Amino acid sequence: MSLEHSSHPSAELAAFAANLRHEDIPAAVLRRAEDLLLDCLGSILAGASARPVQAIERYARAMGPADGPSEVLITRRRTTPLFAAMVNAAAAHVVEQDDVHNGSVFHPAAVVFPPALAVAQALGSSGAELLTAAVAGYEIGIRVGEFLGRSHYKIFHTTGTAGTLAAAVAVGRLLRLTPEQMLHALGSAGTQAAGLWEFLRDAADSKQLHTAKAAADGITAAYLAKEGFTGARHILEGPQGMAAGMSTDADPSRLVDRLGTRWALAETSFKYHASCRHTHPAADALQLSLRENGLSESDIERVVAHVHQGAIDVLGPVVNPATVHQSKFSMGTVLALIARQGRAGLAEFDAGLDDPGVADFRARVEMQLDPEVDAAYPRRWIGKVTVYTRDGRVFHARVDEPKGDPGNTLGRDEIEDKTLRLGQYAGAATEAELRGLIGAIWSLDGAPRVGDLLPR
Repeated sequence: MSLEHSSHPSAELAAFAANLRHEDIPAAVLRRAEDLLLDCLGSILAGASARPVQAIERYARAMGPADGPSEVLITRRRTTPLFAAMVNAAAAHVVEQDDVHNGSVFHPAAVVFPPALAVAQALGSSGAELLTAAVAGYEIGIRVGEFLGRSHYKIFHTTGTAGTLAAAVAVGRLLRLTPEQMLHALGSAGTQAAGLWEFLRDAADSKQLHTAKAAADGITAAYLAKEGFTGARHILEGPQGMAAGMSTDADPSRLVDRLGTRWALAETSFKYHASCRHTHPAADALQLSLRENGLSESDIERVVAHVHQGAIDVLGPVVNPATVHQSKFSMGTVLALIARQGRAGLAEFDAGLDDPGVADFRARVEMQLDPEVDAAYPRRWIGKVTVYTRDGRVFHARVDEPKGDPGNTLGRDEIEDKTLRLGQYAGAATEAELRGLIGAIWSLDGAPRVGDLLPR
């Protein structure tokens, strides 16, 4: 049965992704794709020394070929696309500096760029082809996340679930799948999609496995489709598909919302603080209150963060963080670093885990469900805090667009600075290498072939 005779949301997405051309994409969207790619590469390099990433790299080294066409960025070695993408995707998500799309509560870069880059290097694709594939992955992944809705995110890590389909689409576009093949790739990706939030309670390493497997399983789905392997044709909206098993508020209209005219990639936010995005609105609001009212940590008796339910669901289980990564999901820790250090960056988190002062401040922070904030979420992530001082004063602060959101975004100079900072954090690259990387990404659209991004 051809797609022309079987139109439904999954098929429309598949046809859009398979048929997307470079010339169909506005120049501003392509430039933003470059911005997001560079931002992702910085996060990958910053994650190089993380213990879970090193474990996945050792696994890939044991299971995968010792050489190949695709670059493992954190070690400079080469292997097959599947194993390179697995390691790079794990590294992209560990320092909590990768991008986020608000409406889908989804981190696209970590699951789109690693597989797309690895496959582009293997195929000898052009820079324009890589960017086109990445745009396709963003557009479909974001819409799948929006479709699955808030009920899905309460239990499932959308970056692991929707991310598997996003990865399959990006790779499928590079493989030049037909619309029919792309539909089968979606089916095979969807049946593998997984990722549960329970790991947060135990400070477990699962978040890195979610992105690693989403990237690898997306590659598997796309390459199998190229070989004629079939997948469920209604994997998203079917009676036993993803929505049926993973959501109670799925909205099929979100899947094809202005497909081809609304560029969801351009709605994606950069992460300013090195923590879970749910902490960012309150962190920005606290920064504002400290600045406007001339307050310091010693002035503060307690802080109330007024949040949406999603923040409570994800951050609530983290009471006494046991690892640096888990502390990035602690609202109290993040606000303590803001109050004590003025920022919540990688170095601040490293130093703050065992700091008694951070623990003391953390105990004086609480989250409260705010009806206005909750009603706006996930389309808008409003930040509101109430600060109570030791001398009895009360201050309220509000931020309508956290730093990094499309209306308060990072410019290219800020993205470059962030990349330089992240890339040198774990010693994964030198400043000179990073400046070369920056130049390569800014000229990627005209590159005839995607080669190595870092010297061997």
